[in-house]
Amino acid sequence: MKKLEFQRKIKYNPRPMIVDLWAPWCSPCKAMAPGFKEVSKKYLGQVDVLKINVDESPEVMKELGVMSIPTVIGFAKGVEILRRSGMQTQGMLDFFFETTLSEKKPAIMPPAPAARVFRTLLGLTVAALGWFVGHSIIIVIAGGIIVFSGYYDRCPIFRAIAPRIKSFFTASKNTAG
Repeated sequence: MKKLEFQRKIKYNPRPMIVDLWAPWCSPCKAMAPGFKEVSKKYLGQVDVLKINVDESPEVMKELGVMSIPTVIGFAKGVEILRRSGMQTQGMLDFFFETTLSEKKPAIMPPAPAARVFRTLLGLTVAALGWFVGHSIIIVIAGGIIVFSGYYDRCPIFRAIAPRIKSFFTASKNTAG
């Protein structure tokens, strides 16, 4: 697919669109395909899907600034709503389609399952090192913050204040500019 053809499809498509950037040799792309197909069926007629083989469309990959595959991008009215790289679970893909259908950028984008595990293990390691190497409360707290970064989207207090913080910074940015 050529760059101009892609831009036209995104800009003038009447429905929200999910762009799936993949390659035939990509193992995570192959693993994600059944879940993607299942979720696509659920949103048939509501959200359009554009699958782009990056080997055949390097211009599009460059235009979007995609550095890894698989990458899934949601567009509504020609505007990017959200983007995710790496293999996504069927639940995350469902969230992705639902969010794109709503045509609103999410206030809180949950981390991928692998990112949750990584942050948890890293945070626990940092906290343990802080405790066992000199009882440093600051390092233990830093470890706790790292663990929290893997689960912030599930915290009701964070969910309540995140949209307010986001709107404050958006308003500040608009008045400063």
